[in-house]
Amino acid sequence: MPGDSRSPVLVTGTSTLTAAQADAVLEGAVVARADSAVLELTGPSVPECIQGLFTNDIEAAGSDAFAYGATLTPKGMIISDLWVARRGGDAAVYVPLQGKDDVLATFARYVPPRLARVTNRTEDVSVLHLVGPHAAELAGRAGLAIPDAGRAGAASLGGVELEAAAPPHGQPFTLQLTCPESGADAVVAALAGVGIVEGGPGALELARVTSGWPRLGAEIGEKTLPQEVRFDELGAVSYEKGCYTGQETVARLHFRGHANRRLTGLSWEGEPDFTVTEVLQDQRPVGRVSSAVWLERLGRYVGLAMVRYEVESDRALTAAGAAARTVSLPFQLP
Repeated sequence: MPGDSRSPVLVTGTSTLTAAQADAVLEGAVVARADSAVLELTGPSVPECIQGLFTNDIEAAGSDAFAYGATLTPKGMIISDLWVARRGGDAAVYVPLQGKDDVLATFARYVPPRLARVTNRTEDVSVLHLVGPHAAELAGRAGLAIPDAGRAGAASLGGVELEAAAPPHGQPFTLQLTCPESGADAVVAALAGVGIVEGGPGALELARVTSGWPRLGAEIGEKTLPQEVRFDELGAVSYEKGCYTGQETVARLHFRGHANRRLTGLSWEGEPDFTVTEVLQDQRPVGRVSSAVWLERLGRYVGLAMVRYEVESDRALTAAGAAARTVSLPFQLP
């Protein structure tokens, strides 16, 4: 499999993707359906309601903001990571499907219907993510109006009205397109017409891992704190906004100390056994492997791991039963 360009490229925890799709993620452009639920919030106080449940500052970001963050438990643990796209006084919240029910329950508990109504639009719309260094350029060539970084707005493509959004840092995807489910095929066809390759979950996973972005169910679990999974580096936490659920724990870690573990990159020098997730340093357990992908251009596996805070970058260790080194994130690929 790895090393044979005719074979699928392994992406742990998801489907496989072809070598051509992997090359397009790293050197071209790919469009794929995102594993995302869509919750619409409408009403007189939507930004204020989200502000009290969201680690980022969606009010200060503006009426067309597109921002990443999370909802937390009162003890500061992540319920789910999510993206918020403001639409003037309303908003759309994009949640991993795995976290949808928990986020809906959080909204039901804390958001009064008289202030903001929550509508589950997951079955009505399709969420497409574009990844790759030429994704924005080619999408623009197809006729899509490209939003500024950290912004969302109305657009159209292939005769389909949609919403286009661009993350602030160009990661873990370049663009997000939200369109009616009935129009998704036409949008994908318009993008394919300018050379954007259609992919699947594996393509998005490859982009996510190489950009060092956490995923719910992999790096993010029920006892994960935002600082453990690079939320500070990702600009996903505001330390200047008003109160929100879980803020006390997050602020205490930021101003008075640090988390006991952190997300790091891994680069293997041997052949890992992914039935084993333990990370060892000097024969001592220091963490676990959470995600991995095969990179043909490097001839090796790279991945993500949750390790103890004191484990340094560029340090030799054993991960998934094979020799590896810790690597700073995001990966710097040749």
